[in-house]
Amino acid sequence: MGSLKSRLVAGKVQSGIWLGLGNVASAEIAATSGFDWCLIDAEHGHYDIATIAAQARVLGNDACVRIPHAESWMIKQVLDLGLHTVVVPMVDTPEQAFDLACAMRYPSQQFPSGTRGIGASIVRASGYDHDTDYMSQANDRVCLMVQAESATALDNLDAICATEGVDGVFIGPADLAASMGYLHDLDAAPVRAAIDNALERIAASGKIAGCLSFDAQRAQHYVDKGARMIAIASDVALLSGAMRSVPRPKA
Repeated sequence: MGSLKSRLVAGKVQSGIWLGLGNVASAEIAATSGFDWCLIDAEHGHYDIATIAAQARVLGNDACVRIPHAESWMIKQVLDLGLHTVVVPMVDTPEQAFDLACAMRYPSQQFPSGTRGIGASIVRASGYDHDTDYMSQANDRVCLMVQAESATALDNLDAICATEGVDGVFIGPADLAASMGYLHDLDAAPVRAAIDNALERIAASGKIAGCLSFDAQRAQHYVDKGARMIAIASDVALLSGAMRSVPRPKA
């Protein structure tokens, strides 16, 4: 079926799950549950590089990871683990986006501005030097999804989409709503309009549009507006919801 990146670039809708429990067993269950992708949420989940590595071994190279912050050294570590798709939170400007794109790629003729450090022969990404083509193919394999989560990011959205090396833009509805003055109110008309408009603009730019909703109808709405990478569940929400809904015997 090709890589997640190739499917998204081809315009296929890919539905995924957010993993925040930091548990290898729950990640393994998620990986066998029919989702198109699984995301290791190292921004809010209790992950360090060791727990990310453990889940990468279970999920495979097509897993996604959201790093805690827009830092090049974090990108280097997760790419060296062999993960291809990196989601970066709170990206507000095209300058930030370009710095991240450079960190994702080795310097090459096609991308001379690349700043990714070279150590492929000793890391998991190359199978510890088993994949001798890794370095020549890595720049094409990786996928950078920057998150637009503020009013400032939406003001700069067209420029962010036009940034070389940015593969897609993922809207963060909750933080965007808060930035617009509507904390905990994703139903506010200005928020819904802003998300719809952003998804349409990202899709029109030719970049991958992403969004998140655990409500099936709203997730479908985002897809109708152009989202192709859509998060529809989280391991935390599924587990807590299932536990709380278990019928209790009556006395």
